[in-house]
Amino acid sequence: MVSPLRDLQFRLEYVVLRAVAGAVRLVPLDAATHLSAWCWRRLAPLINPKRHNRALDNLRIAFPEKSEEERKAIALKHWENLGRVMAETMRIDQLIADPSRLTIKNPEVFSRYSSKLGPIVGASLHMGNWELAIWPLTVAGADPACVYRTVNNPYVDRYVRYQRRDLYPGGLFGRGKVEGDHGESQKTARLIMDYVRRGGRLGVVCDLYDRTGLPVPFFGKDARTVTIPAMIARRTGARIWMSRCMRVGNDSRFEIELKELRVPRTANHSDDVKWATAAMTRQFEEWVREMPEQWMWSNRRWK
Repeated sequence: MVSPLRDLQFRLEYVVLRAVAGAVRLVPLDAATHLSAWCWRRLAPLINPKRHNRALDNLRIAFPEKSEEERKAIALKHWENLGRVMAETMRIDQLIADPSRLTIKNPEVFSRYSSKLGPIVGASLHMGNWELAIWPLTVAGADPACVYRTVNNPYVDRYVRYQRRDLYPGGLFGRGKVEGDHGESQKTARLIMDYVRRGGRLGVVCDLYDRTGLPVPFFGKDARTVTIPAMIARRTGARIWMSRCMRVGNDSRFEIELKELRVPRTANHSDDVKWATAAMTRQFEEWVREMPEQWMWSNRRWK
């Protein structure tokens, strides 16, 4: 039971969010994202030095051959991208309603299966605007769902889910204290397994540190990595579609690349899961190396 004082705080936070979102939606989309990028580049390192220093530390692990100035430049670019994502998050419905802003880089890969998709686990990483990585499944009428980190504030959490209703017609499975569309709280793993087994299409962003995950190499250093995509695909026979969303230029225009990851099915389930998780992480590393300024370096990846 939430106390009246706590509920008042939640309501005030929600009012502030809606006011900011309203202001962001008043101006043209690209103007809003450019302004947000400009502010984040200059203010984020000052307001949140802990995360900025983490970004620099992560860049030293990934690119020891680069100079400190080169790594600082990537870190600032990464803050710019996050600033754009923040503005886009408040206008995600408008983004997906404009097909000119989203293209599939390799449509032949997807069109090969678009009429016979079957159960799917979509594995993506925090690149470009990562939420849009699921978009090919949405426009194909596959009704994808996703796993997301719930927000403690129930009013904000409800708003977040409402804003994404068109991108994830299958709903959102929440991980945290607030229940998502499927009514889950501590049962997310079992629910998403059953969802995919019944033919569902599920999106998971899986490039962050997971203390219960498998240690697999990422930029030459073991990183504990989420195994949900590999485990579900191995047990249900689903396909794994790896997806990255790349920002084109500095506007809200994106290109989405897809790759199928074939999960082995040998007599050793654990080895199959570890192989697939390592293969997924290798692909993520390749993608990050190509566009380091679009990846979220300020998040925790190594212990």
